[in-house]
Amino acid sequence: MTDHPAFRADAARSVRLFRAFRTEQVAPAAYYAGLARDAVAQLSHYVDLNGQLVADVGGGPGFFVREFREAGALALCLDTDSGELAALGAPGPGSVLASALRLPLASGTVDVCFSSNVLEHVGDWRSMLAEMVRVTKPGGVIFVAFTNWLSPWGGHETSPWHYLGGERAARRYQCRHGKPPKNRYGRSLYPVSVAGALAWARTEQGVVLADAVPRYLPGWTRPLLRLPVLREFLTWNLLLVLRRTD
Repeated sequence: MTDHPAFRADAARSVRLFRAFRTEQVAPAAYYAGLARDAVAQLSHYVDLNGQLVADVGGGPGFFVREFREAGALALCLDTDSGELAALGAPGPGSVLASALRLPLASGTVDVCFSSNVLEHVGDWRSMLAEMVRVTKPGGVIFVAFTNWLSPWGGHETSPWHYLGGERAARRYQCRHGKPPKNRYGRSLYPVSVAGALAWARTEQGVVLADAVPRYLPGWTRPLLRLPVLREFLTWNLLLVLRRTD
C-alpha cells in the first residue's frame, strides 16, 4: 500500500489542475494519471480506502482503479465502451463491460461507488446516480463528480462555443478541425446542472448528502454553491459525496 499525501483543496492545487487540463489532448495518459492521484486523495478525505471494495463507474482504461489499489482497495472498473477499457492495452483484472444504467452488481455490494466526469455523458443521469446508490452498501460512500454544462468547460473540446448551443459548437469544431468532436451534444454529451444535481441529492430516498464542493477549486469557494445561476458558471465541476442510509 502506498501512502497518499493529505488532501488539501488550496489555490496551489487548483493552479496545478488547471495547468494539467491544458495537456489532456497532447498527453492524456499523464493527465489522467495525475487526476486519478488527486481524486483518490480527495476521496480518502471521506473514507479510508484500505480493504474497501470500490466500483469505478465509467473508469475507461483504469487510471483510477490503479490508484485505488495503491491505496489498499479492491477495485472494479466498469465501462460501456470496450474501446475505452482497452485504450492502454488488454483490460486488466476487474475490468467489466457494462452500462452505467444497469450495473451488473447486486444491491448493496460495494463499499464505495465512484465516478469521475461520466455523468454528463449519460442521457439519463438520474438513473445512473440511482444505480450507484443501489449497488452501495448501507453506510457506504457514493463519490461522483461531473462537469456542469454551463461551466467554461461544459462543452468539453467544443468549449466555450457550447454557450451558443451544443449543435452549433459541434459544427464549428468540425469545420475547424476537419472531424467531428469526440463528445457530441445530445449523443455522448448532455447538459447537467448544478441545481438539478443538488436537488436530486437532497431529495433522493436512501441517501444523505454528506458534502458538495466545487471539485477543482479551493475549499473557500464552497459558498458558490449557494448562489443560484452564478454557481452554474463558476463551479467548473461539481463533486457530490453521498452516504447510503438503508
